[in-house]
Amino acid sequence: MDALEALHNRVSVGVLTEPAPNGQQREAIFRAALRAADHGNLRPWRFLVVEGEARSRMGEIYLKASELSEPLSEAQRERTLAMPLRAPLVVVAITRLQEHPKVPHNEQRMSTAGAVQAMLTAAYAEGVGAYWRTGALAENRAVAEGLGLAKNEEISGFIYMGTPQKPPRPAPDLAVADFFAEWTGD
Repeated sequence: MDALEALHNRVSVGVLTEPAPNGQQREAIFRAALRAADHGNLRPWRFLVVEGEARSRMGEIYLKASELSEPLSEAQRERTLAMPLRAPLVVVAITRLQEHPKVPHNEQRMSTAGAVQAMLTAAYAEGVGAYWRTGALAENRAVAEGLGLAKNEEISGFIYMGTPQKPPRPAPDLAVADFFAEWTGD
């Protein structure tokens, strides 16, 4: 697939099944992340690849972390345990925050976001369904600790990947003029 076609047509695919991306697809998807804009060449991102039984163990981490905040009903407990099972492969995007005189933490977070976006686009180009989830569990320090993150690391999101159960929906046709305007300085 041509790069502009992938950039113009990528959409999130939320209903995923086996198989997970194969080795060649993973290499292409993961390599795309390494090309994200990165001021200072800090490489502030790293990724955990979670599949198989490790997804169930991740669900247990989600459950323990969630129960620290509030008691859960049995239905909520089951739903929380099943979250990592939504796709055969989950990639945890992590930002490793570093002190740097010219690269603030927010710019390092944006670099990780760029790496995630590159993976999502590469997944689309490879025919792999993918979507990016954030939310309370991504911001929960107990989840970060359960996954082995250092104190200066934070979760930027969970990227679910697998085989789409149905063809991706068409990308919305947005008008460029609705989002870009000339600024003349007047």
